[in-house]
Amino acid sequence: MTRRARLLATLLAVVALSATAAACSRADRGTAGQAQANQGPAAELRLGYFPNITHAPALIGQDKGHFAGQLGNTKLITQPFNAGPEEVNALLGGSLDAAFIGSSPAINAFAKSNGETVRLVAGTTSGGAQLVVKPDITSPEQLKGKTIATPQAGNTQDVALKKWLKEHKIPQGADGVTVQNLENPRTLDLFKSGQVAGGWLPEPWSSRLVDAGAKVLVDEKTLWPGGQFPTTVLIVRTDYLQQHPDTVAGLLRGLQQSVDFAAANPAEARTVTNEAIKRLTGASLAPAVLDRAFTELSFGLDPLAGTFPQLAKDSVTAGATPTETNLTGFVNVTELNKVLRASGKPAVDAAGLDKAQR
Repeated sequence: MTRRARLLATLLAVVALSATAAACSRADRGTAGQAQANQGPAAELRLGYFPNITHAPALIGQDKGHFAGQLGNTKLITQPFNAGPEEVNALLGGSLDAAFIGSSPAINAFAKSNGETVRLVAGTTSGGAQLVVKPDITSPEQLKGKTIATPQAGNTQDVALKKWLKEHKIPQGADGVTVQNLENPRTLDLFKSGQVAGGWLPEPWSSRLVDAGAKVLVDEKTLWPGGQFPTTVLIVRTDYLQQHPDTVAGLLRGLQQSVDFAAANPAEARTVTNEAIKRLTGASLAPAVLDRAFTELSFGLDPLAGTFPQLAKDSVTAGATPTETNLTGFVNVTELNKVLRASGKPAVDAAGLDKAQR
C-alpha cells in the first residue's frame, strides 16, 4: 500500500470512528426524553412540596412513612416551598429530584428547559381553587375598580384568574381589576382589613377567606368538564427518572398508599395534614376551614393529562407565556401504570403527550 493510500485509509477510519462516536453520543444524550442507562436505586431522593392542603398526599406520605417505606435504602430528603416558581428554579438548578407542584409551574418548568429537564409522572390533587370575594360582589362587572389577589405571578391560580377576566372582557389595571400577587396569609389579612376585595386562591386559603366572610363568585371546578382539573401534580427530573426508575416507582407506590389512606381514613387524613401544616408553618387550621377545604378536593394519581393542552393555551391567554408550550414528551406515566396495574387499578392515559419530540 502506498503512503498516500495508507493516509487515505487512516482518514476514512477517523471519519468512520467520529461518525460512530457522534451517533453514540446522540444515542446517549438523545432528544428530550430518550432513555439513559438505568443505574438502579438512587442514593437519595430530594423531594419538594408545599405545606398546603392541596399537597395533602405529600404531607401524609411523609408523616405516615409511606414514601420512606417504599424507597428502601434510598434516603428521602424533603424541602417545603411557598410557591411553584421557586420550586421550578430548584428543579432546573438540580437541587431537587422530584416535586409536588401546580399544573402551570409544571408546564413552565418544561417550557423553560426546552422540553428536556422534567417529566410529569403522576397526579395528586384535583379541584380546590375558587374566586372568593366580598359578599356584595355578585357579578364579574362588579369587580371593576377592585383589587383581587393571587399567590404569585404565573402560578396556577394567577393564570386561571387572568384567563377568566379576559373571557369576561374585564381589563386589568386602572380601568378594570388590579391583580395583586400576594402570599396567601397576607391576602387573608388584607381581605379582613378591606384592602383587597378577594382572591383566586387554592385551599385552604379560599376556605379561610370564606370563614372571614367572603363568598364564592367562581368555583374553578365549574369551568372544567366533569369538574376535574389538576391542582397538584408530581414532576421528576428527566435524567433522574431515566437513571433511577425503581426509585421513582417507590415514590409512586408511597403516593398511592397516601391517597388510599386519605380515602379510607378521611378524619385521620385531615388530622395528619393539619398537624403537618402546623409543624411547618406554625399555625393549624380551624376545624370548619379544614373540613370545608377537604370537601373541595379530590386525590388521585391520574395526572389528567388531557387537560394540559388547554392549560398551555390558558397560559398564553392570561399573558403568562408569549407562546403556547409544545407539550410533546411532557408526560411519562410508564412507572405509574406499572404501579397501578400491580395494585389492581386501571392504567391512566397520557393523552398522547408521552411521545418523543422530533
